[in-house]
Amino acid sequence: MNKISLIFALVLIIGLSFTGCKSTRKIATVEAGGTKAHDEFFALIQKQAFKYETLTARLNVDLNLPGNSVSSRVDLKMVKDSAFQLSVQPFLGIEVFRAEISVDSVKVIDRMNKCYVADNYANLKGQTPIDFNFYNLQALFTNHLFLPGQQEISPKQYGRFELKQEGLAAEIRVKDVMGLLYTFLADGEEKILSTCIAEPSNRYALQWDYADFRLGDGQPFPMKMDVQVMKDGVSQGGITLHFSRMQTDVPVKMDSSVPSKYKRITLAQILKSLGSNKM
Repeated sequence: MNKISLIFALVLIIGLSFTGCKSTRKIATVEAGGTKAHDEFFALIQKQAFKYETLTARLNVDLNLPGNSVSSRVDLKMVKDSAFQLSVQPFLGIEVFRAEISVDSVKVIDRMNKCYVADNYANLKGQTPIDFNFYNLQALFTNHLFLPGQQEISPKQYGRFELKQEGLAAEIRVKDVMGLLYTFLADGEEKILSTCIAEPSNRYALQWDYADFRLGDGQPFPMKMDVQVMKDGVSQGGITLHFSRMQTDVPVKMDSSVPSKYKRITLAQILKSLGSNKM
């Protein structure tokens, strides 16, 4: 498989399954300092959550698969509760793939093969009642706690979470309608340290870890995110996202136009095409 295609495909599969630039200061993970009441804990985690209306960032993405690793530059643009865009630019700032994910649809442009995908989630997922949605994926990229299938968490919904406060971190658990288990770990400052989404048998899971928290615009943000696809507790491969040049609340313009000569295909076709390419 083409190495850049591998990066694109893995980012896309993860996405579908489930004020000026300022200097940043690294901050430490804080151990839990004592047990808090259930609702008090969730009120604090909501209060401490990263605040933004728009987000732009330059990322270096490391793809790690058995026997294969490669890196590429990726530009991220995000408009809260609306859409976000990933532009894969492996060399000289030349875009080869673009994925734009909105509240109800996805668009993928493959500039190497001059084709594109544009479809809504209902067609992509069929009739499977999966709770995980755009807002949950947005939360993963911005270090937020979330409820499966929900846009936000209201105080009335705090009771849906199980909370265990012991040792160095608090463990938060919740299940969706399909029985998928979502487990979050948070430190003593209510920063999310990891999110794990596991199927009922616990054979397959998606592990999303956060590290290298830095303070920018007065808010902590994890400049490193490690995402692993797990099978029977063993990583099958993943990606590491290294954030840099991050900006919040600046005007963001997303260009989703497709050249008229590009051929429209299905998601299944583009993934099959990527899989048939040789390295």
